[in-house]
Amino acid sequence: MRRDLELYIHIPFCVKKCAYCDFLSGPANKETIEEYVQALIREIESFEGMKKRYQVVTVFVGGGTPSVLGGKQIERVFRALGEKFAMERVNEVTIEVNPGTISREKLRSYKRAGINRISFGLQSANNEELKQLGRIHTYEEFLESYMLARAEGFDNINIDLISAIPNQTVESWKSTVDKVLELKPEHISAYSLILEEGTPFEKMYGEDGCRKEELPDEEEERMIYQKTKEWFKEAGYERYEISNYAKKGYDCKHNLGYWQRKEYLGLGLGASSLIGNVRFQNTEEMNKYLETSADVEKRKQNEEILTKEEELEEMIFLGLRKMEGILKEEVETFCGEQIEKMISQGFLEEIKGRVRLTDKGIDISNYVFAELLS
Repeated sequence: MRRDLELYIHIPFCVKKCAYCDFLSGPANKETIEEYVQALIREIESFEGMKKRYQVVTVFVGGGTPSVLGGKQIERVFRALGEKFAMERVNEVTIEVNPGTISREKLRSYKRAGINRISFGLQSANNEELKQLGRIHTYEEFLESYMLARAEGFDNINIDLISAIPNQTVESWKSTVDKVLELKPEHISAYSLILEEGTPFEKMYGEDGCRKEELPDEEEERMIYQKTKEWFKEAGYERYEISNYAKKGYDCKHNLGYWQRKEYLGLGLGASSLIGNVRFQNTEEMNKYLETSADVEKRKQNEEILTKEEELEEMIFLGLRKMEGILKEEVETFCGEQIEKMISQGFLEEIKGRVRLTDKGIDISNYVFAELLS
């Protein structure tokens, strides 16, 4: 019997690197992008026997900004996938796009490729905040792209947002949320800004930054967090993961697969995979990837065989990201005492045999995970 498999395809290109971003991505010319597409297809073609062993259930094209590729390039990649992988039961195919990088022709190519879910990187509906983040678009340009996707028949759209931006207030965040809710997307991802090490934002707003006082203080950030839940719930969005909200039936199946530790295969530069109990990653060096993409052993790095204990640890901290939590009986022998301690302190709660984070626990989730795995 064939096992379920998720596919992730990494497109490491963007028009301009955002000031807060530490992803494996950057600008490139058309020639490099075409070289990469050819290498990606060679990697796909290097997999033999996958149709017999696996059935693909979801595909996620992420980046970077995948929409910098031409529509025909995306179609070529998906044709290659169809030749090497069993795609008959795929029920969700997502592509990340940035406003200003898509067109009617690209959207039609996405449809032909089988893409049925669009994820827009909006981040803010405030043009000053967008400029500060280093985004290349305005809210008006996002709106134009969003309406174009709707006109082309896309009925499963996610919008990414970032809160706790420098100089942001509860009021300015509410303005963004209100504008997004008016559009009635099927899914909203609302992340709090993280100052990733080595990024321009970390240098400006981190502990040693000269502008760190511009970040919302702890009280305002907590208020933003609390209000966000209330506003989305009132608008009919169910919170099913720490940072993700969806209308009924529109949870992101691909991301749920990660949190449930389903097997996944990463294709492209630096992409990670989990097959059975083996975790591995493609090289992060572009020249090496272009040269070795057709050879699985040469392009692979950081292979790790997970122990049963490590698999259980992953199941705990990934599963607790979901609002439904994890089955207590599955982890009780591993960390039953720690669970009871976290319940007594109000960071976890048990409901019908499942353990999940409380609101208080979500606020300090990293501490809770550390305690459970200690």
